[in-house]
Amino acid sequence: MRERPSGSRTSVRLHKYIAQAGLASRRTAERWILEGRVSVNGAVVTALGTTVDPEADDVRVDGRRVAPVRSREVILLHKPRFCVTTVRDPRGRPTVMHYLRGLSVRVYPVGRLDWDASGALLLTNDGDLANRLMHPAYGVPKVYQVQVQGVPTAEQLAALRRGVPLAEGVTAPAGVRLVRRAETSAWVEITLHQGWYRQIKRMGEAVGLPVLTIHRTAYGPIALGTLPAGRWRRLTDQELRRLREAVSLPREAQAGA
Repeated sequence: MRERPSGSRTSVRLHKYIAQAGLASRRTAERWILEGRVSVNGAVVTALGTTVDPEADDVRVDGRRVAPVRSREVILLHKPRFCVTTVRDPRGRPTVMHYLRGLSVRVYPVGRLDWDASGALLLTNDGDLANRLMHPAYGVPKVYQVQVQGVPTAEQLAALRRGVPLAEGVTAPAGVRLVRRAETSAWVEITLHQGWYRQIKRMGEAVGLPVLTIHRTAYGPIALGTLPAGRWRRLTDQELRRLREAVSLPREAQAGA
């Protein structure tokens, strides 16, 4: 690997290059480097300060080449129930990638939706955008329609709004409103600004409202609308601009423009 001055126009730090390719967050990419999983031009690299030339250097993670991103793709998928939000599943379960027929660019899910949850899922190859959307510092809101067992009391709804204690700590304040009641269940709209593991289900359990169904209707400024289950579409220019503004990324930073 050639040494370059850190200010070289074509150089980029290795962990940032991996993140920009959409493979992982910068922190995860740093861990991969330290673990010896990353090579540059055939040589394993473990120094975090390493820089690479995206056009000239052969960067690989676990032997798989990390290709430079020529154009950014951000798509919205209506995730059906009973598929996992991963690129591949070692247990052989269907993944969200099964529904991306006709898309020639490799993209990765932004965050997760539970196996049995449905709704709005963003996928992209823009690592900077994905990392910011998932970073708690930006608090991008996610809106869910949640069916719970039983009819919530005012006290239960208030507890969900102000935060409930879970293993990681007390959940952040959430937007919560009762949408409609049935005889033995109810639908509640919940807006979260964080994304802990199985958070909505555990919040429901904590206040005595077992969760039956979860459907995400919006991720930040991007609404699912009438997109059918199992179908995807590219975001419009206006949606991309609003999404980038939500995480303080300038419009002109979008690659491929």
